[in-house]
Amino acid sequence: MDVLIIGGGNMGKTFAQSFLNAKVLKKENIHILDKDPLKIDLLTRFQLGKIHGKPGDFIKKIKLIILAVKPQDTKSLYEQLKPYITPDHVVLSIMAGVTIATITEKMGTSKVVRAMPNLPAQIGIGMTVFTSSPDVPEKELRLVHDYISTTGKAIQVDDEDMLNAATAISGSGPAYIFYFMESMIQSAVKMGFSYAEASTMVEQTVMGAAYLFKRSNISCEQWIEKVASRGGTTEAAIKVFDEEKVKEGINKGMERALERSRELSKV
Repeated sequence: MDVLIIGGGNMGKTFAQSFLNAKVLKKENIHILDKDPLKIDLLTRFQLGKIHGKPGDFIKKIKLIILAVKPQDTKSLYEQLKPYITPDHVVLSIMAGVTIATITEKMGTSKVVRAMPNLPAQIGIGMTVFTSSPDVPEKELRLVHDYISTTGKAIQVDDEDMLNAATAISGSGPAYIFYFMESMIQSAVKMGFSYAEASTMVEQTVMGAAYLFKRSNISCEQWIEKVASRGGTTEAAIKVFDEEKVKEGINKGMERALERSRELSKV
């Protein structure tokens, strides 16, 4: 099956490279469309597939079209693509805030999958949540799931609004982790470590904690209890976090991210 990736930016390249690494597609089955001459040159040198500078009849032979462009770039794109879209096409959009209804209307196809990947997808350990219109057959939906899974893990949901929740959780989530990591690094520097030493300590600590959580059936709360001995240093820190209502702040921040995602979907 041939796949067309529209947009040769980071996520477009990520999908192409992931398909090749996972051996789900060969180079001759991957098409990438981008209007930027510099990107076209770069993509050609990467040899990720067949590179195109403008739409053409080749699109009619494509089975899956992946929209990996910024939402603000779609107005003219829809107009250029629509003459080549057929009822057989499945459109997978990773554009933030653009609804299935909008894509269906603008592209003239009812077989639409909408997905929310996150930044670690670029290194193959991403988290993607996706949903689809009712017209996408189960067989084709399973295939899309397999393709998305080449960039990490994937979860399918029935309610499109859950993509707004996914944006607030896994989409924005890496920034929350970096925020906490940077706070730890700054504290470590104040305690006397160099920035390089502090960064190494925090990086390894976060990775180790994530692996422990991944490889066990123990909840975060239980792990905290294991680390925080009564009257010890960890308990002292956790008490301060509770007094400062850190958990409540995180919850409020994620709720605001959800609200903002819903607001952007209506624009």
